[in-house]
Amino acid sequence: MVADLIERFTYAGIFLVLFVAGLGGPIPEEAPILTAGVLASQDVIRWWGGLLVCFVGVLSGDATLYWIGHHWGEHIMDWRLIRFVLTPERERVMVAAYHRHGVKIVFTARFVVGFRSAAFLTEGIVGIAFWKFLLVDTLAALVGIPLGFGVAYLFTDQLPAFLHGVHRVEKLRRPV
Repeated sequence: MVADLIERFTYAGIFLVLFVAGLGGPIPEEAPILTAGVLASQDVIRWWGGLLVCFVGVLSGDATLYWIGHHWGEHIMDWRLIRFVLTPERERVMVAAYHRHGVKIVFTARFVVGFRSAAFLTEGIVGIAFWKFLLVDTLAALVGIPLGFGVAYLFTDQLPAFLHGVHRVEKLRRPV
């Protein structure tokens, strides 16, 4: 479905998949970024357009999560299931940690699949300044997105050999 969406709508498809992934959808952000790099290397899209769409898609999803946390976060904290896991004491500790290390958490979360959504939502909940959140998230994205995109762009022709090597290693790891 994801590949079909990107194939049919190219730039808009890449953006949409990244936006949904940024909101915590079951797709790692790296997949559409790598896909965009491959498409650019095959001249399906322009490299600068693909890279720009990746930035806009990633940052839009992140900013939306922050906004959700900022505007509705306190109500989320009142849910019984959340309070079961996040007691008032744990919440105080978490908020204090975010106020002390919020910038470091945002930067680090950009590179940790599965932690991004929760971290960015929590940034909004605890009230870290939006400009600070966006600045740090953008700086982290300026590292991670071009790296993934560039690797896919430069090494697309070596992908079949890489996958063959991965399958060989998988066969070695299987118990006989």
